[in-house]
Amino acid sequence: MSHRNDQSKKSSTAFDQASTLLAVVELSSNFWLVAGIVPGIERHPLKKFAADENRLLALLQHWQQQAGKVGHEIKRIVVAFEAGRDGFWLARWLRARGVEVYVIHPTSIAVPREHRRAKTDRLDTEHLKRVVLGWLRGEPDHCRMVAIPTIEEEDARRTNRERDTLIREGTRLVNRMKACLARFGIRGFDPTLRKAADRLEKLITPEGVRLPPLTLAEMLHDIARLRFLREQIRAIEKARLKRLKDAPATPINAIVHLLRRIFGIGVETADILANEILSRNLRDRRAVARYAGLTGSPDESGNRRREKGLARAGNARVRHTMIQLAWRFLRFHPSSELAQWYNKRATDGRSSIRKTMIVALARKLLIVLWRMVATGEPPHDLKLLRHAAA
Repeated sequence: MSHRNDQSKKSSTAFDQASTLLAVVELSSNFWLVAGIVPGIERHPLKKFAADENRLLALLQHWQQQAGKVGHEIKRIVVAFEAGRDGFWLARWLRARGVEVYVIHPTSIAVPREHRRAKTDRLDTEHLKRVVLGWLRGEPDHCRMVAIPTIEEEDARRTNRERDTLIREGTRLVNRMKACLARFGIRGFDPTLRKAADRLEKLITPEGVRLPPLTLAEMLHDIARLRFLREQIRAIEKARLKRLKDAPATPINAIVHLLRRIFGIGVETADILANEILSRNLRDRRAVARYAGLTGSPDESGNRRREKGLARAGNARVRHTMIQLAWRFLRFHPSSELAQWYNKRATDGRSSIRKTMIVALARKLLIVLWRMVATGEPPHDLKLLRHAAA
C-alpha cells in the first residue's frame, strides 16, 4: 500500500550505462528468450532456453562476470519483461535475490504500423531494449511500468474475482436452460427456483408431451450445477464477512469498512474498489480516472475534432462497478452536489446524454471516494450509516 507506484513514465534513478547490466526477457509457456546489453561487450548477447528462473539468474551472473573481465564493475542489474499470463511471480523472485526488475505495460509500447510488419521474439527483444533504455535514461513516454503487487495483495483480489466468475457461470447456465426450453415452446420457467427440478419434471410442452428423457437429464444436471455454484457463492461471501470482522484494522479491510459507511455501498462494491484501485498509491485524480478507464479518447487531426467514447484501457472491473454505483448513487443521494450536478446536465431526458453524463458522474464519484480514503473523512453531503452491517 505504501510502496512506490511503478506506473511512472520515466525512471527516477540516475542511469550509468557503464555499470548497469540490462536484460529483457520474452516469456512464453515453454521457452524464454533473454537479450542483454553488457557494458564493455560490443555484441549484444542473446540466449534462448527452457523456462527456468534459476537458469535466468545464472545467466545474469555469467554476464556480470564477463563485464568484470573487461574492466566494468556491474553495480546495477536491471531486468524487464512485458506483463502477461505469467503474472508477477518472476519479478518478485528476482527482486528477492537483489535484481532490479520492472514489468512493462504491453499497450504502452509504440510499435510500427505497417500492414504486415515483421514480428519475431528476437525483434521484440530488440524493441524492448530500446524502450527500456529510454525509460532508464529518464526520457518520458518510452513505456510505462506497472506496479508489482505482493503475494498478499494478489491473493486479496481473489474473493471478488472468483465470485464474479461464479456469477457469470451461473448466468450462462440459466441462459442455456432457458434456450433449451424455448426450443420446445416452453417460456417463463425460472431455473433458479428452489423447487425448479421438481417443476421441470412436470413440464408439458405445447405439443402435449413431457420433455424428452435425455433433455430432461441434461437440464437436471445443469440445475444441480447451478445449486452448487450458488452454494459456493454463499460460502465465499460468508468467509469474506468473517475476515472483515476478525481483522477490521488491516489496510484493505479498513478501506472496506470506511466505504460501507456510505449509504448505498455494500460489501461487494466496497471490496472491489478497495482491492482493485483505492489501495493503490496513485499519483493524482487524473491517474485514478485513467486507471479505471473512465477517461475519453479524443480524435483530433487538422480540422477534425471528435470524441470516440471511453478509452476502456483501464481496469474493467472498476469501470463496471463505478458505472453501476453511479446509477445507485442518484437514487440514494438525490440531494448531494454530485447528483444535482448530474440532474442539471441531463434534464432534457435524452438517453444519449444520460449515458454520457453517468460516466462523468462515475468518474467524479470515484475521485471523491479516492479522496475520502486518503483523508479518512466522508463528504459532508452524503448520507452515512451509523454502523456498517456485519
